Order: sequence, then C-alpha cells, then structure tokens
Amino acid sequence: MGTLVLLDLMGGVALLLWGLHMVHSGILRAFGPDLRRLLGKALSNRASAFAAGLGLTALLQSSTATALITSSFAAEGLVSLAAALAIMLGANVGTTLIVQVLSFNIAAVAPVLFVLGLVAFRSGPRSRIKDIGRVCIGLGLMLLSLHILLDTLAPAENAPGVRVVMSAITGDPILCIVIAALVTWAVHSSVASVLLIMSLAYSQFISPDAALALVLGANLGSAINPVFEGARRDDPASYRLPVGNLVNRVVGIALVLPFLSAIAEHMLAWQPDLAKMTAAFHIAFNLGTAIVFIGLLDTMSRLLTRLLPDRVHEADPARPRYLDETALETPSLALADAARETLRMGDLVEVMLRKVMAAMMTGDRALVDQVSKMDNLVDGLDEAIKLYVTKLMRGSLDETEGRRAMEIISFAINLEHIGDIIDKSLSELATKKIKRRFQFSAEGADELAAFHKRTMDSLRIAFGVFMSGDANEARKLLVEKTALRNTELAATERHLDRLREGRPETIETTSLHLDVLRDLRRIHSHICSVAYPVLDAAGEPYRRTKADTAALPASGAASALPR
Repeated sequence: MGTLVLLDLMGGVALLLWGLHMVHSGILRAFGPDLRRLLGKALSNRASAFAAGLGLTALLQSSTATALITSSFAAEGLVSLAAALAIMLGANVGTTLIVQVLSFNIAAVAPVLFVLGLVAFRSGPRSRIKDIGRVCIGLGLMLLSLHILLDTLAPAENAPGVRVVMSAITGDPILCIVIAALVTWAVHSSVASVLLIMSLAYSQFISPDAALALVLGANLGSAINPVFEGARRDDPASYRLPVGNLVNRVVGIALVLPFLSAIAEHMLAWQPDLAKMTAAFHIAFNLGTAIVFIGLLDTMSRLLTRLLPDRVHEADPARPRYLDETALETPSLALADAARETLRMGDLVEVMLRKVMAAMMTGDRALVDQVSKMDNLVDGLDEAIKLYVTKLMRGSLDETEGRRAMEIISFAINLEHIGDIIDKSLSELATKKIKRRFQFSAEGADELAAFHKRTMDSLRIAFGVFMSGDANEARKLLVEKTALRNTELAATERHLDRLREGRPETIETTSLHLDVLRDLRRIHSHICSVAYPVLDAAGEPYRRTKADTAALPASGAASALPR
C-alpha cells in the first residue's frame, strides 16, 4: 500500500510539473516576442521594471525563465544591473500569484479548461489560439494534479509511521529550508514546491512552523537555478544578476528565520486553513523582501560590480555572438538568432574568398595563413549553429519553423563546404603558385578575376535570399549559375587556345588555371543551393542537375546534425 501511495504522489508531482511546463511553453510560443519587447520597454525606472518582472513571471510561471531573459538583456547591455535586480524582485512576487489563486478550491474548473484547451489546440495549424489551448490544458493539469495530491495524502493522514517520519524530517527549520531548496532546485519550480508544501499542510502532515520553513527553502531553491543556468563560467560579470537575486533571498530568510514561530502563530490565528496560510506567507515574504531591497538596488549593483568585474578580453571571433540560449523556448526568436549567426559565418567566408584570390594574384603568403585561421572559425561556428538549431528542433515546431530550421542548417553546411574548398584547395593552389613563382597570362588573370567577382556577387545575393526568402532573387541566382557554367566552358576553351599558341605562362599555369576555375564553380554551386528551398516554398520546384545535387549535403542536411 505504501508503494502505491508513493507512486501516486510521484505521479501527482509529475503531472503538476508537466502542467507548469505546458503553461510556460504555451505562453512563450503565443506571446514570446511580444513579452520580450514589452519587458525591454519597461526598464526606464525601478517601479516599471518591478511591475514588468511581476507581470511576466505571473504569465510564464517561472522566475527562472524571467531571470534567463533578463540576464540576456543585461549581457547585451540593454538593461542596467539595478533595473535587472528590480525585475527579479517583481519576478519573485509574480511566482506567488498562481499559488495564491490555487490556494482556493477551484478544482471544478479543470474539466472546463480541458474542454476549452482541446478545442483551441485542435484548431488547425499552429497559431496563437492553439498555443492558448496549450495554456488551458496546462492549467487544467495543474488543478487535476493538486486534486490527486490531496486524495493521495488523505488516507495517510492518521498513519502514525508517516507522522513520525515527517516529524523527523521537518522538526528542524534549517533542515526544512535545505530540503525544500534542494527539491526546488531539482524540479526547477518554486510554484510546484510551494503547491506540494500546501498539500502537505492541508493534510496536516507538517506543522505550521515547518510549512513556513519549507516555503523559505523553496524561495531559496528557485534563486539557485539562475546562478547555474544564466551565467557563463568564463565571465564573472554574468553572475551579478543571479548572485544579487540569491543574496536578496538569503538576507530575507536570515531576517525572517528567528521570528518564524511567532509569525506562524499570528498567521494561524488570522488564517486557520494551513494551505491558505502557507500561500499567504509565500506572497508576504516576497513582497516584504521587495520592499526592503527596492531602495538598496543602486548600492547593491555597485557592490556586485566591484566584486564581480567585467572580464577583460579581446573580442573572440570564434565565440557565437547571437545564439541566445534563453530564446530557445521562443522558436521565432531562436530562428532569427540562428539566421544572424549564419549570416555572420557567411561574412567570414566572404572575407576568406576575397583574401585567397588576393593571395593568388599578389603572391602574399600571409593572406594564405589568414585564410587557414579563418576556416577554423567557420568550422567552429558551423558546429555551434547546428547544435543550437538541433536543440531548438527537439521542441515542438510548426511546419514553417521546421522548414526554416532546416534551411539554416543547410546554408550553414554549404558555407562550411565553401570554407573547406577555399582552405584545402584554393589556398593550396595559391601556395603552389607563390612557391614556384608562376604568373598567369594577362588574359587568364582577367578571366579569373571576372569569374571571382561574379562568384562574390552571387554570394551577396545568396545572403539576401537566405534572410528574405525572395523568390525573384532566388531565380536570379539559378540563372546566374547556368550562365557561369557556360562562362567556365568558354574560359576553358580560350585557355586551350592560348595553350595551342604556345604561350610560356599559359603552359606552366595550365593545371593551376583550370583548377581555380573548377573550384570557383564548385563554390558557386554551393552558394546557389540557398535558392532551392525558397523556390520549393514558393511552389516553383527547380529540377536539379547532377552538379546541383553535388552541392547539397550527402544525405540531406539532417545527416550533418549533431548526434
């Protein structure tokens, strides 16, 4: 029997966590970009920042999510540390609102939420209505889970063995705080922890003093998560916001703990219902902490800045600049970030292509070395982009988002292939020409320069097609591809004519000249691959040739995804 009770209890907690996840993900999918914009606009003063943090967290039901979003704003320099700390004070209060609502007996609303959520969720392709349906189902699951928890705990209420165990665990306030903090850190949700504490209090498994101590621990645990998740280990400054929020909680607990028994006694006299008393203390503690610290944020931010200074370092071009982990729960934002990073990768490839041709024509060996170093950067960004988009694809994407994710991966793969052609083939050809002091004929050099210029022009057009999805520009790319193939044939024929004329410079550079033409044409094929998904989406599928297929990943973009 005890095993069944434990399984039911674990199932109820799991259902509660899943309901919270559905509410959180549904709100982010429906209103994520709007919420981030509103948060960005509400940072003018402490009061508005506090209100923004409260409102955002009340919607998301996750102060950790608010902390991660705010941390990304702070990292980009969009918000001062004092304003970010004010947001977190509001976020801590925001998590208490749903707990306060659920402290009332509203379980009868769950079936209505399920029906409304199902109707909205099955409304067709993913839309804001469908995401709101997800939120309704999540709220219904939360109410149902509380009902399951109460029904599970009720039979064990009078079991002496259970009471002895609970008394041993919850007899010491410090132990209560530690246990609740660890549980909250593990489940990543102070809302779930406090609701579980309310269920235990309602069934009288724990004393009023223990209930309040457990609530303090839940508040402490929720401040630990952002320290591990929202900060970068190599940058002490990134710890300022999560550490500041943790300090607020620790100081608040230290101020309240000596008076916990007196507080429990007075609150119990005011509210005999232990569950409602627990919820009331939860909101009172966070409101009190906010009132105490709201006027000290400037001093606190200066102290944190002194203790956790900015890491002095040169800009690292190998580090992704736009892959924001906090945006992964909002697919539209994450895809935009991944596209920006891919475009940055393309800029590096463009510089490589320009430098390798300059090395070829001028004999500057230093440029070849620079190209090799840049290829390592391109390879690193390619891996980072694919890993980021793969994380995003583990969630629920609609058809349009899934297609865009694959477009980003495919373009990144093709850019990486271009980088390899430049580094492993064109750079080798340039080195060979420099070492042997070869010189192209004047006509041959002009042909290669013109071919290279057209390839560079197509690369810039490809960037525009990748970002805009313009079908007209995509068609231009494929027209240019055919034209450039004809140009290659004509240039090869002219080179053979010069060879037949017996020109010495043509004879010594014949294989070099033809290999450069071949590599530039291969690069152009990879560039043009960005046009195919755009035309497919526009209902104009393009019939690929064998050369087109060779420019694509061997078994589709998915073959290059991290495993």
